[in-house]
Amino acid sequence: MARNDFNIGSFLLRFLFALALVFLTYNPSGYSWVGWLNMDTPMVYKAATGVVLLIGWVMFLRATWNSLGALGTILATAFFGIIIWLFIEWGFFALDDTAIIQWVLLFVLTGVLAVGMSWSHVRRRITGQYDTDEIEG
Repeated sequence: MARNDFNIGSFLLRFLFALALVFLTYNPSGYSWVGWLNMDTPMVYKAATGVVLLIGWVMFLRATWNSLGALGTILATAFFGIIIWLFIEWGFFALDDTAIIQWVLLFVLTGVLAVGMSWSHVRRRITGQYDTDEIEG
């Protein structure tokens, strides 16, 4: 039976898994699956890890889409975009530094995926309503 004890630790765990998924797939440092593709490593290792990453992406994207929907995903992205804009206004980083912008966008993607994985739990706590997948049959 599912547990109903969603808390900040539960969100942070989802955030860490999303962070790992995003940054293991690609990051500007080159230490990622995309960076590994150009190295002289047997293709079977690249294919196996690519499938594992693809499974993670499908799981996160499907959960995010089912939980937030199109409008919710747009709003979550807009929310994180506003935070980036605020950081730019405060002078934490500049738009002309493309490496920083890449890192920031990857963190935004991580945030949207983490919110998407968590939103059904948050919504249930706020409204008392459960999200379910309908099964026809």
